[in-house]
Parts: sequence; structure tokens; C-alpha cells
Amino acid sequence: MNTMEIEGNPRTLQEAEALVRQVEQLCMPWDVEGMAAGFTEDCVARFGLLPEMRGREAVREFFHKRSERQKNYRLKKNIRAMAGSTLAIDWNATWEDSQTGEMMQGHGVEIWQLRGGKLAVWEAAFNIGAKDAEGQLGII
Repeated sequence: MNTMEIEGNPRTLQEAEALVRQVEQLCMPWDVEGMAAGFTEDCVARFGLLPEMRGREAVREFFHKRSERQKNYRLKKNIRAMAGSTLAIDWNATWEDSQTGEMMQGHGVEIWQLRGGKLAVWEAAFNIGAKDAEGQLGII
């Protein structure tokens, strides 16, 4: 998430939309350095059930590990709400698991709290599964 031409946080829905499109592009293919640059040095990231990450270096390492595991990652994000410096986003993604070769899919929601045009707090909840397992919860 490189800093946009816009100084600071998006002020309009159009500016927020441009930021989200930029993030999508950084994921396809994985631009780990560009993504990490979009976080504040003191960021906090909560991604599913993973331990909380603190700081840009922790986020960089997280994206690096994901990029090694998720081949041909395809992502679509949608803004659901914007309030001041906070964005609510949902996403859908597909990829090939580099360890199993299985096609995967995911869906999730994110809350972004921005400071100075960068992510200061990133919270994500999601579901993932095999692409051909549509409609299966795996818990029944």
C-alpha cells in the first residue's frame, strides 16, 4: 500500500476507493515491500486467529510468508463503510496452495484504521476453504 498522491487519509469515498484498488494491485502479484510500506511503523494487525502483530516488520514477514504459500493470488475488495479515518471492507480471493497444489478460496471482512494515509490498525476476519468445497462448513 504505497502512499497515494493524496496526502494523508482519504477524504472522500472516491479517494478511499482508489486506495483499495491500489492495495488489490499490490497483491497481484505479491509486492510485499509495497504492502508493508502502507503500514505505520507502530501498526497493530489482527488477522484471524493468528497472534497479534505489532510493527511494520512483523506485517512484512506475515505478507512474505503468505506470498510463498498463495500462488496466483486473485483478490477483489469492496468498501462497505467509511467513517472518518476508518474503512470497513469485504473481500473475496482465490489462489493455489503452493504446498498442496489445491485451489483455494476465501472471503472476509476487514476494518482499517488509517493514520497519515497508512494503516495503523488492521483487523481481519475470514473463512477459507478448498475452491470445490462450496457451501461446506467443515464443522457439521
